[in-house]
Amino acid sequence: MKVKNARGAWHETLKALPWLAGVLLLIAVIVVYPIFLMMFNSTRTITRIGIDKGSAGLKNFVTVLSDPALPRVMLNTTVWVVAVVVLTIVFSLALANFLNKTFPGRRIVRMAVIVPWAASVVMTSTTVYYMFQPKLGIAQQFLKDIGLTDRTDLGITAKPVPAFIVAILVAVFVSLPFTSYTILAGYSAIGQDVIEAARVDGASRSRTYFSIVLPQLKPAIATATTINIINVFNNIPILQIMTGSIPGYEADTTTTLLFKYIRVRGHVDWASALSVINLVVIIAIIAIYLAVAKPMKGVDE
Repeated sequence: MKVKNARGAWHETLKALPWLAGVLLLIAVIVVYPIFLMMFNSTRTITRIGIDKGSAGLKNFVTVLSDPALPRVMLNTTVWVVAVVVLTIVFSLALANFLNKTFPGRRIVRMAVIVPWAASVVMTSTTVYYMFQPKLGIAQQFLKDIGLTDRTDLGITAKPVPAFIVAILVAVFVSLPFTSYTILAGYSAIGQDVIEAARVDGASRSRTYFSIVLPQLKPAIATATTINIINVFNNIPILQIMTGSIPGYEADTTTTLLFKYIRVRGHVDWASALSVINLVVIIAIIAIYLAVAKPMKGVDE
């Protein structure tokens, strides 16, 4: 019986292949081929003008892993991912909880929340960047007007740490809409009868939220967290605009570092090796997160 069932499953799969051919081809072209090309280039010696000089073995990986800038860059990457993802999830939980309530004008407010998501990330980052420009930036003038400083030439986006902090805030701002709506969608799976029963039993609002609502939101939170980790880890527009002009590597993450390998040092092979390392790291992070979080545990129990 098991053999027949297995044959039947394979037969159904083969019947579906013609319908999936277009999607599989698209995945092969957009995802699989670039990954294999990246892995291949990471083991080659490639000149500044793109000439392949032959095999380099693991030399590129050794060079990248021994780069003196890498420890600071890895620390920046950790701070960047953790800060943006955690702040985004916390603020999105509060925002989704608010948007789930019934109040006049809720539809308009929900539509307004989409604006940071609909707007270009490059445009948003560039606007914020120029807001903090010395003398001409409106944010600089605002800080002076409210008495936090008597200067308008602080150059916040010209210094590694302040520019990095501003980049984090921008990343949180543009990540809120998607995350909030993902969590908001999770509310649809929570039965109102369960919440009403908890209130009848005398549970406070906070107890109801943390004991009933939040556990039921675990799948939505896990989905939002996973996608945010991937997006934030690989983010380039915000950091490139905010910190790209700052000399050195004090405000770099692994993603911006690989672009500097190409532009500044002229090493596509080093950048490919770092890209492979990034891929391995992000897969490991997601696997560890899902193993620890267990998003579906207890949801259907």
